[in-house]
Amino acid sequence: MKIALIGYGKMGKAIHEIANEKNTRLGRNEFDIALIVDVDNRLTVTKEELQQVDVVIEFTSPHTAVENIQWCFDAGVPVVVGSTGWTDKLDEIKEYARQNDKSFLFAPNFSIGVNIFFEVNRYLAQIMNQHDEYDVTLKEIHHTEKKDAPSGTALHAALDILKRLERKTDWKNGDTDKKEIVSIISKREENVPGTHVVTYESSIDKIELTHIAHNRKGFAGGALLAAEWLVGKKGAYSMEDVLGFNTH
Repeated sequence: MKIALIGYGKMGKAIHEIANEKNTRLGRNEFDIALIVDVDNRLTVTKEELQQVDVVIEFTSPHTAVENIQWCFDAGVPVVVGSTGWTDKLDEIKEYARQNDKSFLFAPNFSIGVNIFFEVNRYLAQIMNQHDEYDVTLKEIHHTEKKDAPSGTALHAALDILKRLERKTDWKNGDTDKKEIVSIISKREENVPGTHVVTYESSIDKIELTHIAHNRKGFAGGALLAAEWLVGKKGAYSMEDVLGFNTH
């Protein structure tokens, strides 16, 4: 499988490293990073060059993600997207992919552990809908170079809660006194790959659901798994599809 990486920052390099490790274990070049597109060559790489790969993995920034997705659509190449901070356009992109037989997969986080965290979060929110004595808040901690806040992972978790917790109507990045708002606290610290905490608290007790990433290998391995899964499919997908989860 020939792969193009669009974006060669921390995540792009981690994906390349994991691909090489997998190839070494397999004894063959199963995950061939055939093309790397970054700020230095983005304007010189042609659509024809992009069409030589089987799938694209895109990790750039909120400002370039949509343009890169459209570039892949125009080239007819499946694209797996991990960039966050642009999801106000996600529904439009998904609809375009479905209507025009494109191959698109977006996840705010490709870690298998985080996607289990999402699944448990959805189930817990369903249960907590019957227990209004508990208030819910989210906290996310990331490295200081992360550009968007809240993180895509925290926002995804918050939106899943809002769909299931009828007493909550919206979210806010920061503290709030409004009972109907889900507060998401964002912190930036050196050398933190990603920590996410969902807290339900009452006057009696507190329940916490936590995911702590020790490094980026989980994200990178999940992105490669998603890329392998997407090849040969048409439409718009998520990691829930890759992992076979039934969303509640």
